[in-house]
Amino acid sequence: MAVRQALGRGLQLGRALLLRFTGKPGRAYGLGRPGPAAGCVRGERPGWAAGPGAEPRRVGLGLPNRLRFFRQSVAGLAARLQRQFVVRAWGCAGPCGRAVFLAFGLGLGLIEEKQAESRRAVSACQEIQAIFTQKSKPGPDPLDTRRLQGFRLEEYLIGQSIGKGCSAAVYEATMPTLPQNLEVTKSTGLLPGRGPGTSAPGEGQERAPGAPAFPLAIKMMWNISAGSSSEAILNTMSQELVPASRVALAGEYGAVTYRKSKRGPKQLAPHPNIIRVLRAFTSSVPLLPGALVDYPDVLPSRLHPEGLGHGRTLFLVMKNYPCTLRQYLCVNTPSPRLAAMMLLQLLEGVDHLVQQGIAHRDLKSDNILVELDPDGCPWLVIADFGCCLADESIGLQLPFSSWYVDRGGNGCLMAPEVSTARPGPRAVIDYSKADAWAVGAIAYEIFGLVNPFYGQGKAHLESRSYREAQLPALPESVPPDVRQLVRALLQREASKRPSARVAANVLHLSLWGEHILALKNLKLDKMVGWLLQQSAATLLASRLTEKCCVETKMKMLFLANLECETLCQAALLLCSWRAAL
Repeated sequence: MAVRQALGRGLQLGRALLLRFTGKPGRAYGLGRPGPAAGCVRGERPGWAAGPGAEPRRVGLGLPNRLRFFRQSVAGLAARLQRQFVVRAWGCAGPCGRAVFLAFGLGLGLIEEKQAESRRAVSACQEIQAIFTQKSKPGPDPLDTRRLQGFRLEEYLIGQSIGKGCSAAVYEATMPTLPQNLEVTKSTGLLPGRGPGTSAPGEGQERAPGAPAFPLAIKMMWNISAGSSSEAILNTMSQELVPASRVALAGEYGAVTYRKSKRGPKQLAPHPNIIRVLRAFTSSVPLLPGALVDYPDVLPSRLHPEGLGHGRTLFLVMKNYPCTLRQYLCVNTPSPRLAAMMLLQLLEGVDHLVQQGIAHRDLKSDNILVELDPDGCPWLVIADFGCCLADESIGLQLPFSSWYVDRGGNGCLMAPEVSTARPGPRAVIDYSKADAWAVGAIAYEIFGLVNPFYGQGKAHLESRSYREAQLPALPESVPPDVRQLVRALLQREASKRPSARVAANVLHLSLWGEHILALKNLKLDKMVGWLLQQSAATLLASRLTEKCCVETKMKMLFLANLECETLCQAALLLCSWRAAL
């Protein structure tokens, strides 16, 4: 029946095309001779009874007549096609022409049927995506109830030092009037609080009993060259403001004018796997705990005689997370399935950046923050955007005219297309898959191995010169699909590397779509049926508990970013890998 329907649709399209070529409506029904169709009065619609006011009476719709009509149609159309086209093209006549036209009709019908199936799948994906886009938005932040507050340093109670990096120091903080139910950081028994892009002084240091909880973290940038005016500071350190919320800059320092500036960076839409800057403001540099020991050289001269810093700098307020990914992995060994979900979270975050036209360019385990869900599963958040590429005018294509152009931080995890780039008048670096490559390198750490691009001696690889064959094998406990994906992410040629979206879909299918991948003849309709099942199960799971677990949140993100094309690419990639085993 499917072939018959395809033939019917193909013949309809073929007749339409033939009419356009010949321009003779008298032969529109393809019966091989001029005049009305067989069994019809001239001027009457074929297949219907004639006569004004008569009830419509179908003629010749029995199975034999339908087949006879089909054969007559093919013969007539083939004869005309033969006379006008086939003889000239192939020098053949008779059955050859009929066979050509029959194949033509069948091909058109099958193409049309395939396109209809694809349209149905695309429509279903769009409807599912619309539902889960609303449900996957990040929850409220600790300062949502105080939109007009938090723009002065004096409003915060600053606690212990969380850590310091190469350009900032981070401290735990709170606002004394914050409601208790919004104090989100709890003692996990793992590590003291950590901030984005920092190393941790005083490992094992514990907060005194009865000390207040600190749900926030304040990052104080070190101002060496930005000057002391608020406008100059905001412009010089603008990359740090890319993940800022809509109200983060709505303070007293002309933030509205800054945001409307055409030269300013893009503003990143919120995503659950990316840090949010809740407040950003400039203030005089204070003498905070540990400053004279940890970073005396960047203090202003009024606080330290030999300090080189300016008296005013930028402060960023964020949620306080228990630890970084590096610190989490030092004391925890996630199972292969949990590690795959951690890798998936990074790919979801990177895909969001790519969709927004932003490249992080400094991904590493120290710049990824971790918090735990009620079941103890880690939730990963990408932080520290100080090296990001977020220029509205160039997107992810950076003109590389000289060596003075900033290619980003962390040279060890710099993708090959970036590390091997050579400057020139027309040289351009494409960052669209650079962060995905870095995720592939970080995967070794997540699965319990030393990152080969951080190693020493013979085990050390450099992104400029390594070969894929030199990549160390992941443990046998890691699923084969994940091992293949990591190797694919670390392909030297960006054109051979899957995008972050396709890579994320590969993990989604591998984790939760095993039965659909096991089908011998995977079709779009089957895939749509599986997506509908996943949607119903995910909606039910999200309503059964007050706080969704990591697995449910990942399924919601997958359905919120659902695209038929990239999902099919991921399925084909998985099938090709499995077929090669």
